[in-house]
Amino acid sequence: MAERLAGGNVALALLANTIATGAGLVALILTFGGISGAHFNPAVTVADASQGGVAWRDVFPYIAAQLVGAFAGVALAHTMFDVPALFTASRHVRSGMGQLTGEFTATFGLVSVIWGCSRARPSLTPFAVAAYITAAYWFTSSTSFANPAVTLARAASDTFAGIRPADAPGFIVAQALGAASATLLFRWLVPSLPAVADRVVATGESENEENAA
Repeated sequence: MAERLAGGNVALALLANTIATGAGLVALILTFGGISGAHFNPAVTVADASQGGVAWRDVFPYIAAQLVGAFAGVALAHTMFDVPALFTASRHVRSGMGQLTGEFTATFGLVSVIWGCSRARPSLTPFAVAAYITAAYWFTSSTSFANPAVTLARAASDTFAGIRPADAPGFIVAQALGAASATLLFRWLVPSLPAVADRVVATGESENEENAA
């Protein structure tokens, strides 16, 4: 929709994507936070599991659901906007150290926001995550994919939002490194954190709060 209505203005198309993504994230995290912890992102799920928030046995089902959801979203979007094929390899080149640094930065910042807010002000986490992603669209060179499932799915969409399949592995590695670095940083910044993290990362209510209630 953004690409078609922008009339070739890339900045306007990016702005439209930014607003839709940020607003959608708030709604989705608030909707699904109490059900699944709003785990839409494999990088976040693995980071949470590394701190005991999600059992490792649950990581694969989470990631499988995230991938199925991401590709289903591509198929739905292509169907709604009459793209000839449900899945089409993207030709949108996103390569080079600048792009990879942007993805590292985007994911590092996202996971940092989640760790910081979910510990201190969990009820604000959905809004903080959406605000960060909205901003990161503009301050990162990669436009902030920050999600391996989204990266793979967007490789199957030859649109403004796509990424060339050959460039996707580099993005995913950068995302993994960003998530791991943010997790290690917050273990150092907040040494008083429990050895086992609260189970909910992005919901707005921690497990300790649920128990107290």
